[in-house]
Amino acid sequence: MFESIITDLRKVAFAGIILLSPILIFPACGGEEPRQEEQESAAVSEANLINPGEEKYLANVKQLTFGGENAEAYFSYDADKLIFQSTRDSLECDQIYMMNSDGSDVRLVSTGKGRTTCAFIAPDGGKIVYASTHLADPQCPPPPDMSRGYVWALYPGYDIFRADPDGSDLERLTDNPYYDAEAVYSPDGSRLVFTSLRDGDLDIYTMNPDGSDVKRITSELGYDGGAFFSLDGEWLVYRAHHPRDSAEVADYMYNLSRNLIRPGELEIFIVRSDGTGRKQITDLGGANFCPYFHPDGKRIIFASNHHTGDMNFDLFMINVDGTSLKQITFEADFDGFPMFSHDGKRLVFASNRNQSEPGETNIFIADWQD
Repeated sequence: MFESIITDLRKVAFAGIILLSPILIFPACGGEEPRQEEQESAAVSEANLINPGEEKYLANVKQLTFGGENAEAYFSYDADKLIFQSTRDSLECDQIYMMNSDGSDVRLVSTGKGRTTCAFIAPDGGKIVYASTHLADPQCPPPPDMSRGYVWALYPGYDIFRADPDGSDLERLTDNPYYDAEAVYSPDGSRLVFTSLRDGDLDIYTMNPDGSDVKRITSELGYDGGAFFSLDGEWLVYRAHHPRDSAEVADYMYNLSRNLIRPGELEIFIVRSDGTGRKQITDLGGANFCPYFHPDGKRIIFASNHHTGDMNFDLFMINVDGTSLKQITFEADFDGFPMFSHDGKRLVFASNRNQSEPGETNIFIADWQD
C-alpha cells in the first residue's frame, strides 16, 4: 500500500500520525535461490533478537529474512508457510513472496511488475490473494505529491488478484478504476474481506472468493481498513480514523478526490462480519494499527506508538472489551504486523531489530507464551 511501508511508517510517525494497509503474479513462477544471508540464519543469536521484558510472552525468537524491507508476513492455516511482501535485490517496490515458516525456500509469487501489497493464503492452501497495480502499469507507480503535507496514495491501479500458490493461474477479482486492496480470507475460506474506494470513501467490504456477491460492511465517513476475521469468522477487527470536524472532513474529501489520504490517528475497532455490532476498542491516541485476533477470540494484538508518540512502535494486546492493555514487545525502533498461528502457539511479526544496516525491516517468528 505504501511506496515503502516502513520508510513511510517513519515519515508518518515523525508527524505523529500513521496509516497502514497495510501496508500484492507472475508468468513463469520459478523459485529464487536463497540468499547467503538467509542461509546463515541459524547463526543469529537469540540474545540479539529478544529485548528485556519480552520473555514473558515470546520464546525461541528466530529471524527469517535478512536485509531489505520485508513486512506483512501471514501464516498459512497449518502455519507451515508464510506469505509476505518485500523490496529486495533489484526491485524498486514491493512484490509478493512465499517461504517456509523456518525461512527456507523463498519464492517470488507475484509478477515482478507494478507494485503489490497485502497478500494472504486461502485456508486450504490452494490459492493466494494479493493486490497489484501491474495491469495499470508494469512500472512502480510514482510517489504521491507531498507539497501539501504528508499523504498516502490510493493508487487506482490497485486491484485484487487470486492465484495458485506458485503464482500461476492468475485471476482478477476486482475491476474498477478505484483502489481495491487489503484482501484477507475468512477462516472457512467462504469470503474475502477487503478495503475499497469504489463508493467514494475508504470502507470495508466482503465478497466471495471469486469476486462475486460484494457487500459493504462499514459506511461512516473516514478510513476503515486492514480488516482480519476472528477464528470463528463472526467478527472483523480493523483500524479506522474518522474526521471529527468540518475542517477534517473538507481535507479528507479534497484528498480523496485526488486519490490521496492524509493519514490521521488510528484506533482499533471490531464489527460483526455482517456489518452489525460495531465497537471501538482502543482510545489511546497515536497510531494503533495492524490488529489481529488471538485464536481465543477474547484478545487483540496490535502495533502502536501511543506510548511514545514518535517512530517507536511496539506490540500490545488488549481484551475485546477494551480492558487489560499489555505491552508485548519493547523494541527501540519498530515492531508491527503481528499474526498468530491458528493454534495460538506461534507469532510472526516484522521488526527493525538486529539490523545489519539502518532502516532494514525483517520477518521474525516466536513461540507464544501465555
